[in-house]
Amino acid sequence: MAGVVVVATAGDSDVDVRGVQYDSRRVGAGDVFVAMQGGTTDGNKFVDAALQLGAAAVVTDSEDVFVRLHEARPELAIALVEHGRRALAEVSAAVFGHPEKKLKLSAVTGTNGKTTTALLLEQMLKSVGRKCVLLGTIETHVGDAVRESEHTTPESRDVLAVFEEGVRVGCAEAVMEMSSHALEQERVWGLAADVAIFTNLTQDHLDFHGTMERYAAAKARLFEGVGAGGPRIAVINADDPTAEMMMAAARACEVRRYGIDGGEWRAKDLRLEAGRTRFKMTTPLGAVEIESPLTGRVNVYNLLAAACAAQARGLTLEEIASAAKTLKQVPGRFEVVSGSREAGFAVVVDYAHTDDALKNLIGLARDLVSKNGGRVITMFGCGGDRDKTKRSKMGRVAAAMSDFVVVTSDNPRSEEPTQIIDEIVVGFRADLEIDKEGEDVAEFVVEVDRRAAIGVAIRMAQSGDIVLLAGKGHEKTQTFADRTVLFDDVAEAAKVLHEVTA
Repeated sequence: MAGVVVVATAGDSDVDVRGVQYDSRRVGAGDVFVAMQGGTTDGNKFVDAALQLGAAAVVTDSEDVFVRLHEARPELAIALVEHGRRALAEVSAAVFGHPEKKLKLSAVTGTNGKTTTALLLEQMLKSVGRKCVLLGTIETHVGDAVRESEHTTPESRDVLAVFEEGVRVGCAEAVMEMSSHALEQERVWGLAADVAIFTNLTQDHLDFHGTMERYAAAKARLFEGVGAGGPRIAVINADDPTAEMMMAAARACEVRRYGIDGGEWRAKDLRLEAGRTRFKMTTPLGAVEIESPLTGRVNVYNLLAAACAAQARGLTLEEIASAAKTLKQVPGRFEVVSGSREAGFAVVVDYAHTDDALKNLIGLARDLVSKNGGRVITMFGCGGDRDKTKRSKMGRVAAAMSDFVVVTSDNPRSEEPTQIIDEIVVGFRADLEIDKEGEDVAEFVVEVDRRAAIGVAIRMAQSGDIVLLAGKGHEKTQTFADRTVLFDDVAEAAKVLHEVTA
C-alpha cells in the first residue's frame, strides 16, 4: 500500500478479497474490513461484527485489536497500519482496479459556490460529448444516471466505488466537490486532481477547524496534494483575500487566476438581470461574450471558475460560450419558486448559510428590486451543532440589508431552537442600535416553526417584492434532536403561494 505505513501483518497473505468495507453493517463474504478511528466512531469496535458477516481480512489502526485478533485467530489475514483512512483509500483503489487513474479529475473547494461551479463545469464538459462522473452536495451523477448524495465528499471507498461505476459505463471525466472536512480528514487520499478550483473562503465550519487559519490550510491541501501530487492546473479566485495563500500552496502547478477585479481570466462589462447574466470574458487566449440564464454577480464568479477549468480540460472559448447559454440553474441556489409570477412577487429559495453568502444573496435581491421600488423580505435561521460565532453575524447582515426579517429554525439538531434564535437576534439588535439609530425592532419577527415562518414571510409580500428563504436550499429534511422530518422549502413555499393566489 503505497503511502501507507504498514506496521505489522499476520495470518494468510494469499487470502482472496472480493470487496472492501469500512462500515461493518455492509460487510459481505470475502470482504476486507478496514477498521479505523473516525471523528465520532471507532470502527475497531465493530471488527467482530464484520467477521461474523464473513469478512476475510482485517486492516486496523489499533494495535490492541491487531494483537487480540492474531491471538484468537492466527490464520486470519490482518494488517496493522498507522493511518486507517489512508489505508482505506489504498485498499479500495486496489480492490476497485484503480479507477482514479482512468478518469481526469477536476476538484472544487471553497466555502461558497462549490456545488454550482461543479455542476456548471460538468454541464460544459457534457456539452462537447464528454461522459462524466459528478460527486457533489446535492447529487451524484454517473453518466446519465442521477441519485441524491448523502455527503458532500464521501469516504474514499465510496468515492472510488462511484469512479469504478463511471469507468464501467464509459466516463472519462470526474468532477467533485472537496470539502474542508474531507481534505483535513484525508478522505480524498490518493486522488490526483488534474484541475483544482478554489472559489472563496468565508467563515464557516469553525466548530470543526477551530480557526480561520486552520480552515484555510485545510482548503489549501487540495493544491498541495493529499497522498498524490498536486494538480496540473490550479484555478484560483484572484478577488478572494486568501488567493495568495492558495497560490503559494499551488506553487508546483500552473496557476490560472479569475475574477471581476483581478486575474487573467476576467469578467468585464457586466450586465445583470433576473434570469440573465452577460459579460465579456477576457483571457490570455482571447475574449468571448458570455451569456447565461443564471442570475447575479456571485454566478459570474461561478461561471468564470467553471469556464477556466473547462478550457484547462480542452474546451475552446467558443465551446464554453455556447455551453453557457444552455446552463441549468442549480437546485436551491437562487431558485425561484413556481407560482411567484402569479402572485406578483418573487419567492426565492437559496442555500446561503454563512454571513458572506447571505450578504451576497440579499445584495442580489436588493439590486433586482431597486428597479421597481420593491422590498426584500428575508427568512433564515442557523444550524445547530455548528459554528456559533456566525449566528450574530448573519443576524447583523439580515438586519442591515433587508426590509423585513423572519428569524426561524434551520436544522437545530441537538440544540434548543430558541437558543439558536436568541444568538441570531443578538446581532440583529446590535445592528439596529448602532446603524439604525434605534429604529423599531419590529423590523424582524421570530417564528420558531419554519413552516409557519415561510407563511409569514410570503403573506406579507406585495407586488414587486422578493422573499428570500435562506439556509436550507436543496435539502429535503429538517433535523431535530430526536427526529428528522421531511421538509422542503420549495414545496412549502409553493403551497403558500397556491393559497395566496387561489
